[in-house]
Amino acid sequence: MKFFIDTANLKDIQEAYDLGVLDGVTTNPSLMAKEGISGHDNVMAHYKAICDIVDGDISAEVIAVDYEGIIREGEMLAELHPNIVVKVPMIKDGVKAIKYFSEKGIKTNCTLIFSAGQALLAAKAGATYVSPFVGRLDDVGTDGMSLIEQIVQIYSNYGFQTQVLAASVRHVIHLLQCAEVGADVVTCPLNVITSLLNHPLTDSGLAKFLADHKKVNI
Repeated sequence: MKFFIDTANLKDIQEAYDLGVLDGVTTNPSLMAKEGISGHDNVMAHYKAICDIVDGDISAEVIAVDYEGIIREGEMLAELHPNIVVKVPMIKDGVKAIKYFSEKGIKTNCTLIFSAGQALLAAKAGATYVSPFVGRLDDVGTDGMSLIEQIVQIYSNYGFQTQVLAASVRHVIHLLQCAEVGADVVTCPLNVITSLLNHPLTDSGLAKFLADHKKVNI
């Protein structure tokens, strides 16, 4: 399973990369705004800075919601770097644009997936990734993990090459459940990734080893 970090914060991206487990990055306009990145040139420069850190797929989201606008923005983003994946919303014109991009060899990430039917349409159109939102479904009383499992099964049934990128992954349990049901990718904040390091028995065991070592080396 691939680990992507869901942020536009360069420090967090660098830390995850230095850990040696980072495969890619997902971003969106909200994450850019959170870092105070605004204006077309600044946003483009920030995407380039992310690509300079991570040698992996970097999802960059279009703002347009009409077919021509999505194509225009997507082609511009794809020209920034070979690792850019054009992030497109799950809407009718978005699906049409994904088909266009797939025929042009431009990688895509269909975002805001909340049903298996949406994921099926995106895969039929040739999406490189689909992003079902686990946490947001949980927020409205729906089992987000069941959707991940369902999409994985459907793609397996028919041999779709589209990768299931589990998004809105908020804690370690989400991440491990995604691994159990076969998600290809999880994207999450840095703290979720680093939380995998932690266990109280590891801490207490290390403390005992160090204490015993100190005793025999007095």
